[in-house]
Amino acid sequence: MGIDTVRAGASGEAAGSRREQRGWYWYDWACSVYSTSVLTVFLGPYLTSVARHAADADGYVHPLGLPVRAGSFFAYTVSLSVIVAVLVMPLVGSLADRTGRKKPLLAAAAYTGAAATTGMFFLDGDRYLLGGLLLVVANAAQSVGTMLYNSYLPQIAPPADRDRVSSRGWAFGYAAGSLMLVVNLVLYLAHDSFGLSETAAVRVCLASAGLWWGAFALIPLRRLRDRHARVAAAAPTGLRQLAATVRDMRRHPRTLAFLLAYLVYNDGIQTVITQASVYGSEELGLEQSTLIGAVLLVQILAVAGALAMGRLARTHGAQRTILGSLVAWTFTLAAGYFLPAGAPVYFYVLAAAIGMVLGGSQALSRSLFSHLIPPGKEAEYFSAYEMSDRGMSWLGPLLFGVTYQLTGSYRLAIVSLVAFFVLGFVLLARVPVRRAIGEAGNPVPERI
Repeated sequence: MGIDTVRAGASGEAAGSRREQRGWYWYDWACSVYSTSVLTVFLGPYLTSVARHAADADGYVHPLGLPVRAGSFFAYTVSLSVIVAVLVMPLVGSLADRTGRKKPLLAAAAYTGAAATTGMFFLDGDRYLLGGLLLVVANAAQSVGTMLYNSYLPQIAPPADRDRVSSRGWAFGYAAGSLMLVVNLVLYLAHDSFGLSETAAVRVCLASAGLWWGAFALIPLRRLRDRHARVAAAAPTGLRQLAATVRDMRRHPRTLAFLLAYLVYNDGIQTVITQASVYGSEELGLEQSTLIGAVLLVQILAVAGALAMGRLARTHGAQRTILGSLVAWTFTLAAGYFLPAGAPVYFYVLAAAIGMVLGGSQALSRSLFSHLIPPGKEAEYFSAYEMSDRGMSWLGPLLFGVTYQLTGSYRLAIVSLVAFFVLGFVLLARVPVRRAIGEAGNPVPERI
């Protein structure tokens, strides 16, 4: 009877873990439409056009009295949102670990971001400052929410399953992005049939992402559960918490080395995601419908790419698979410099190449990092990870914006990002991940 009781308990625990994993996937489904529809497709070109409408005769807007070329306003605003997230994430991450109450914090971040995104419906005319403010709030809230969401991974999946669970989460998110983009594409192309102007259709697409985010966030908030806190001491605040997190990470230098490598190559990935539509519209002269179609292609292929790279990791290990993806990123981005203007087919080929490596490189980076975190500090360490994911990814948009401001060429701006992938490859290849996992106090998987 005792053995049967133990087996029943283990079976119940496994069923509970699977329920949490399925619920966890749904947060990617909820928030990924923001990254896809808002940040990648619609907001960059639209906010740029709003800023140009408000610009002076020389093409500059003047937020807070500072002269900013209208074409650079979106990139600079993304960088500002990242700085805000950097200040907030360590505090929220430490609070989540110390109190064990991740779920209320996740709910607050999700609905703050969803509300700001829904508010983008009112972005019209010359309201570029309103658009910048809503972007800062939504982007920072998404960073905080994703940090908390990621920190559940070590708690809901054993080491051997994390590549699979992480890859399925990314695939779920890209599937949601694909579905929403199909709806957006129909609405945008047939806006006259719906009695909407082109700008009104864009604003509806922006707001619909916020409504989607808020609605589907209910599923993970019902299924995920809080754990008991492992640390009881009072937490410092603001920059002091950021400094405390960094000091603690210095005790695990190989974890920090991985994070540095990820910071560099992911900076390139995030900049491509946020600036590709601007490059396509401004430099290549592509229509909005072409850009939406290309991003839809990326989303569809990213589902297959994430799952395929997850399977490759089982054979070759996560580190080697990520390194291979960085080689592919380098050649793909370099090829983007030579794309002819007004030729959608070449842009689609580039989009297909990006889609095959995008989801997998991100999913495997997340699962690999989850092995390097000391037990009990998941949210705090994932706050540092999220800084690298979005929080510290201000250098790429800044470099992109400054390069365009100085040269007036989006081609030079896009090719400058190759450096992030080359340097990231070198840094990641030097990290002894098996030793890093052991030093963090975690079991070392058979293949990593």
